[in-house]
Amino acid sequence: MSTFLIEPGAKLANRYRLDHVVTDTGGATRWKATDETLARPVAVWTFAEGFPRTSEVVRAARATSRIPDARVTQVFDADDTGPVPYVVEEWVIGSSLAELLAQGPMAPERAAGLVAEAAEAIAAAHAGGLTHLCLTPDKLMWSSGGAVKVIGIGVDAALMGTGAGNAPAIDAQGLGALLYAGLTGHWPGGPRSGLPAAPQGPAGTFPPAQVRPGLPEPLATITTRAALPQLAGQMVPGPPITSPADLCAALAEVPRLIPLPVAPAESAPPPENGTSRRTGEFDATGSGSRRSMRGAAPAATRSERPESSRMEQRASREQTSPKRFLIGVLAVVLLVAVVAGAWTIGSSFRPQDENQADPGSDSADDGAEPELTPIEITGSDGFDPMGDGSEHGDNAHLAHDGDPATDWSSEGYTDPLEMQKAGVGLKLDLGSSQEVHAVELTLPEADHQVQVRIGDSDAVSDETTLDEHLPTAWEGTVNGTQTIPVEGGASGQYVVIWFTELPQVDGDWRGTIYEVEVLGA
Repeated sequence: MSTFLIEPGAKLANRYRLDHVVTDTGGATRWKATDETLARPVAVWTFAEGFPRTSEVVRAARATSRIPDARVTQVFDADDTGPVPYVVEEWVIGSSLAELLAQGPMAPERAAGLVAEAAEAIAAAHAGGLTHLCLTPDKLMWSSGGAVKVIGIGVDAALMGTGAGNAPAIDAQGLGALLYAGLTGHWPGGPRSGLPAAPQGPAGTFPPAQVRPGLPEPLATITTRAALPQLAGQMVPGPPITSPADLCAALAEVPRLIPLPVAPAESAPPPENGTSRRTGEFDATGSGSRRSMRGAAPAATRSERPESSRMEQRASREQTSPKRFLIGVLAVVLLVAVVAGAWTIGSSFRPQDENQADPGSDSADDGAEPELTPIEITGSDGFDPMGDGSEHGDNAHLAHDGDPATDWSSEGYTDPLEMQKAGVGLKLDLGSSQEVHAVELTLPEADHQVQVRIGDSDAVSDETTLDEHLPTAWEGTVNGTQTIPVEGGASGQYVVIWFTELPQVDGDWRGTIYEVEVLGA
C-alpha cells in the first residue's frame, strides 16, 4: 500500500506540483498543477487506491498522445508503474463553449466554424482508433492562443468506463449536440453545463430552427441530422449523420468562421458582457476577455486620428475646463448643504431605539443560510425492498456521473404503482452518516411523485421498516430540474429518491433520474 499523501502541494515524479482540485469523480481526481521543470500549468489526473480503471485511463492517455492533431488536448506524461499512477495533460487557457454561450447563442457561421474544427479533431482520433463518447459544452475550448481544443479524447471514456457501442454515431451525435447548443443556447436531452434543456414537443426535442427562427436552412438541417438523428428523413431531408467525418463533409458546404484568440482582460473595467440585441451574435465589445471572429473591421486607433482633429479637441477642452471646474465646485457645495440639512431635520423626528443593533456586531449573520457543497456519493443501487429487490441497479451510477445525457430508470410497470407496491427508488450511499441540507434532482419533463428519504440503515422489508429506517425528509411533485431543501437538515448514510407514483413512458410507467446531487453544509 502506498503511503504517498495526495493533497495540495504534493509533488509527482519530483516535477508536477499539485495545486488544487478541479474535479473529483468516483476515485479519479483532476488537479490544476505546475510542471516545475518547464514552469507551466498542467492538468494532472490522480487515482484513488482501488480505482478500477486506472490502467485503462493510462493506456488511453498514451494512445491520445500519438494523435497528430493540435486540436486534441496534448498528453505530456502517463505512468501507472509507481506508487501513485497519474496522467499529465495540457492545461487549456481560454473559454469553454458553455462559457461562450453564457450570454446567448452564437452567430451561425461562428458556431459552424467552432464545431467543424472539433469534428475534424474527433475524426482524426477515430482514424487513430480512439473515441470521445462524452462530449459536453465543457469539453470544447476556444483557447487564448486562438486554437480550438477538444478535451478528454480517449481519457474521458476510459475514466467513465463507457462502452464503445457505435462509437462513430455516438460522437457524431455529441458533435451535433455541440452545434445545436452553439446555435440555440440550449442542450438537447436535458440541462447541461449551465445550459438549459432544449424545448420539447410531442415528437421530442424541437429542431434548432424551431428554437431559433431564421437560422440558415442548410446549417439547421445538418444540425438536426447530427444531433437529432431520429428526425432525419421525417422533419428534415437527408439521412442521419453517423460519423464525425460525415459531419466534417457536411459542414464544409456551409459558411463558417474561425475564432480569433481570446484577448487578455483590459486594465480598465470592461463594458457589460452581452450579445448584440440586433443580431443575437456575440458582442465583441461586451467583454474585456474575448474578441470577435475574423472579418471584423478594427476601430481606428489614437495614432490614426487626424492631427488637426486632436488639436481642435485639445483647444476645446482648454477653453471649457475652468468653467466646468467652477460649476463642479458649486454643485458639490450645494449637495453637501442639502444633505446636511436633511440629516439634521430627520434626526429631530427619529425616535431613539435603545435596542438598535451595533453596526459592528455579528448579529446580522445569525440567520444566514449555510453555504451548501456537494457530498460525495460513494455508491448507488436501485431500491425495491417491497418487490423482487432488483431495480436496474447496474445503471444506478449513471444518475450521478455528472452527465445528464445518461440516466437511471426504474423497471417498467403496468400502472403508476398504486396497485402493486408503496414505491421504488434509487438508493445513494454517502459512505458514512452525513448531514444533508438539500438534494438537486434532474428528471424528465413529467410529473413524478417523489419522497426524499434519509437514514442510516437500508434494512427495509415493508412500509413500517421503511419509515423507521429511512424517514421522509421531503415529499412532493418533481418535474424537470429542482433543488429540494431539507428543512433543518437530516443526517444519514443513505439518501433514497423514492417514487410513490410514476409517469407513463412509451406505454409503461417508470421513474427516471438524469442527475442527482446531495448537498451538505
